[in-house]
Amino acid sequence: MAQDLRNRPCGGRYGDIVQAIGNTPLVELKRLSPKPGVRLWAKMESRNPTGSVKDRVARALIEDAEEKGAIRPGQTILEPTSGNTGISLAMICSRKGYKLKVVMPDNVTPERTQLLRMYGAEIVYSPGHLGSNGAVELALKMASEDSSYYMPYQYGNAANPGAHYNGTAPEILEELDGEIAAFVAGLGTGGTLMGVGRRLREELGDAVKIVAAEPMQGEPVQGLRSLDDGFIPPIIDLSLLDRKIFVTNHDAIVWTKKLLEEEGIFAGVSTGAIASIAVRIAKEMDEGNIVFIVCDDGTKYLSSGLYTTPVEELENLDTTVWW
Repeated sequence: MAQDLRNRPCGGRYGDIVQAIGNTPLVELKRLSPKPGVRLWAKMESRNPTGSVKDRVARALIEDAEEKGAIRPGQTILEPTSGNTGISLAMICSRKGYKLKVVMPDNVTPERTQLLRMYGAEIVYSPGHLGSNGAVELALKMASEDSSYYMPYQYGNAANPGAHYNGTAPEILEELDGEIAAFVAGLGTGGTLMGVGRRLREELGDAVKIVAAEPMQGEPVQGLRSLDDGFIPPIIDLSLLDRKIFVTNHDAIVWTKKLLEEEGIFAGVSTGAIASIAVRIAKEMDEGNIVFIVCDDGTKYLSSGLYTTPVEELENLDTTVWW
């Protein structure tokens, strides 16, 4: 099969760690593909410097603000996050000389708190039962009361989808020679879906289907959101989506472990949710390339015990209360 691959000997040479963001591998998952003619590809965003797709977004948010003169060295940046964007911002801010304060639900895994503190971020906790929507509400209140903060606001900043329009999507198009039947990503801030989806639509038209994996209302899939919970990020344009398919926390957890056992992909829980939908789409097709996003690695979820629990046990657990 070596003749089908275009492996690069290294990831390139960069002046610092921030420049090394992007150019992530695209890996075929042959064991999970349900049909010989359908090829399932994982875009390994977990290979970014802090282990998540949000490195692309955080870099774009900061560089966009710098270009506009909206921030200055030493200024405090404030941002709501469920973890990954905060971690990415913390790393980049530490390299660029900005202070960072993040607002985050108090029920996230302890690894996220540890990583944020490792990079020097200050954490303000919002009520966990309100999820990421609660973090957004509190951060907006804090920003309105103190004008010294600069809030990039990933949920409403065009630089978020722009990072994927200009980066993630061209990488996928190049690796697959523009032959993509479906693209699947999770519904979080909407940046990945909107940025990649818009670029693929412009390049491929209706030949590609843009599919969102959305948690059912009340399902605590970390990193994803249900639009029925009342907050639709301003950057989301639902007309760009061909399908929006509901996923449960149970499926997310089970498929996270399946990715590890079947393909050796060590990923976070939102990726399990996305993979379950990608396989569902694959079962409906006879041929073609399906690409889905591996949002982050599993290091931020190790304390959950998920990765050492057999799939058979996970399938029978009440995973609605896992977190």
